[in-house]
Amino acid sequence: MFNGLIKEFAKVKSYSNYSLCLSAKYKPNIGDSIAINGACLSAVKINDDGFCVELSSESAKKLKEFKIGQRVHLEPAIKLGDRIDGHLIQGHIDAVAKIVDIKKMPSGSDFYIQLPKEILKYVANKGSIAVDGVSLTISDINKDIIRLSIIPITLKDTLFSEYKINDLVNIESDLLARYAARILEFKEDKLSWSDVDKITYLY
Repeated sequence: MFNGLIKEFAKVKSYSNYSLCLSAKYKPNIGDSIAINGACLSAVKINDDGFCVELSSESAKKLKEFKIGQRVHLEPAIKLGDRIDGHLIQGHIDAVAKIVDIKKMPSGSDFYIQLPKEILKYVANKGSIAVDGVSLTISDINKDIIRLSIIPITLKDTLFSEYKINDLVNIESDLLARYAARILEFKEDKLSWSDVDKITYLY
């Protein structure tokens, strides 16, 4: 599990045959879970200047493309008992979305991101969302476009300061919303308070 606070920026050294190698100050142990642009991946090799992670076929198909030389967000998995300043994130990417507009504000910037229709049921006004692994609050929803108000410190500590219109980002919806939507799909069963309690326990 992760909480959407970026530890550092890593740089892509190579990416081939489902192996992604990064240069980074952070040194994991073999088998450690690390979120790279929000995707939970496992460390398989440690180098002097970084480490390599391995992607499954599903992950490679689901994530936005990794490019040599690009900077990426890095967050190690949280430990039981750690303070959670963002929200609980699994590192399971739902979809890739596009930044369709950026508006500079008196404090920070507003980013407008167009979501695929299949994940719209998982988002809510003032709800949580992870964008490239960054824990954020949805300021507004207009049809299939969400507005995110990015404050100056988040611009400084993430790659949002470098993002441009038409850039692609990895999206992970809120954990609670996914489970609630799944239960509600079974229309023959009514959602009981016991079901609600089970969902709440996930947090």
